[in-house]
Amino acid sequence: MAKKKTKPASTTIALNKKARHDYHIDEEFEAGLALEGWEVKSLRDGRGQLKESYVIVRHGELFLFGAHISPLPSASTHVHPDPTRSRKLLMNRTEIDRLVGAVVRRGYTLVPLSLYWRSGRVKLKIALAKGKKLHDKRAAIKQREWERDKQRLQKLTR
Repeated sequence: MAKKKTKPASTTIALNKKARHDYHIDEEFEAGLALEGWEVKSLRDGRGQLKESYVIVRHGELFLFGAHISPLPSASTHVHPDPTRSRKLLMNRTEIDRLVGAVVRRGYTLVPLSLYWRSGRVKLKIALAKGKKLHDKRAAIKQREWERDKQRLQKLTR
């Protein structure tokens, strides 16, 4: 009897939807995360959030600040988890140097976009971004609403 192929669960753990609203995204990069065991278990259960998180440069290394990973209630009694601790990002030295140069010299910001699984490991998609002004946000909202109205009109004329 042939085995049925099961559809893999979604690989996305958490999204930072606000990032695309608040920033102009220029380039995206993938970074690994240095995690503890309880954090990996919590992420497998889907208990991660990227709201209000950001990436900073400290001593030539990148760290994720403000990401919230809720500990499981069945966590060990001898481990005292800190849900918002800073987590080191793992990238090639050349990529890190390039990002640090863009942040320091050109005024970019490093923004986390999404947290996901790749080959059994947790990866973070970060972006080089520049902040949007209020009028940019209004223009983006107006454009999105126009696209939505255009789709409705096309649907009615069919």
